[in-house]
Amino acid sequence: MRDFDMNMLIKPHLVSAPTYAAMEPPEILAKKAGISENQIIKLNGNENPYGASPRAIAAVKDVPLHIYPDPKQILIREALSKYTKMPMDFIVAGAGADELIDLIFRLFISTGDKVLDFEPTFGMYSFGARLAGGSLELVQRDENFDIDIGEAKKNCDDRTKMVFVTSPNNPTGNIASKSDIEELLELNLIVVVDEAYYEFSGCTVQELTKNHRNLIVLRTMSKWAGLAGLRVGYGIMHPDIARYMMEIKPPYNVNVAAEVALLASLEDSEYLLSNVKLIIRERDRMYNLLQEIPGVIPWPSKGNYILCEFDENQAQRVYEGLASKGIFVRSFGSPRLKDFFRIAIGTPEQTDVLVKVMKELV
Repeated sequence: MRDFDMNMLIKPHLVSAPTYAAMEPPEILAKKAGISENQIIKLNGNENPYGASPRAIAAVKDVPLHIYPDPKQILIREALSKYTKMPMDFIVAGAGADELIDLIFRLFISTGDKVLDFEPTFGMYSFGARLAGGSLELVQRDENFDIDIGEAKKNCDDRTKMVFVTSPNNPTGNIASKSDIEELLELNLIVVVDEAYYEFSGCTVQELTKNHRNLIVLRTMSKWAGLAGLRVGYGIMHPDIARYMMEIKPPYNVNVAAEVALLASLEDSEYLLSNVKLIIRERDRMYNLLQEIPGVIPWPSKGNYILCEFDENQAQRVYEGLASKGIFVRSFGSPRLKDFFRIAIGTPEQTDVLVKVMKELV
């Protein structure tokens, strides 16, 4: 049998495409630390420490697994319409916001197109752009990690089709102003505002989708509703875009377990939002405690995490010291963040252990 070079048939831009730096699962983290899984403190994924709604957990137990989900997402979109107070035809659900990001690239980006993003930011945008054959232009945020509209305009050319803005930004935790978003919309690009942490910030530009056909707002049920393991998110956008998104998505993209969990979570939103308040309160407490540690600068955050800055070349040492004690936070490969890491907000008990160990390490 003659040699078969599969790489000759793969799309050239995918042969050496970089992968997204995903987190390792709890069992692997526990093995690395040499402790049992129930002993680790996992603060690297911005996950909800209080878990899902009891109603959602109960609903998943009784889901009919042999039935395909509704390809038109009628019940999902009706429930999200009621929750967001946006019309149903403005809403599309996906298998996590990650799938919606992928669909957006499929819809708008061809080989050679350019996407703008503000660095530091969430890594899935660069990953998705490269899979679609586009190129990512990283515009550096200013010294306060705010987006720089002037620099964004300078980096636009005839190949630029899209710009991403995360608000609150992951990992820096700050909000993009409505005026900045409106200015970006005037560039006649597709503007994607990722509001994955909306429930923790209370800030949204969703109303702008009614008058701007080029705006897409992304949300997720992973963070506030504790459904990260089921992968369910949604987008809010003008119906002109929503129709295309519904046409190109896989017909059964939101599985039945995710659907019933989403519906039950929205019915139990009062309970879930009370947990959001607990997380916000703990975020503020953690921020104050971290401020008291010499050599640590916590950045104010509107998400369920805090970005910490360290003296030069100290972040990795502290990161590794925490990991050796079974405490896992999130580091980044970005040169801009070489002296930083991000800590997700856990329970008060987890915060106390974290701060104690950090005091010993710094």
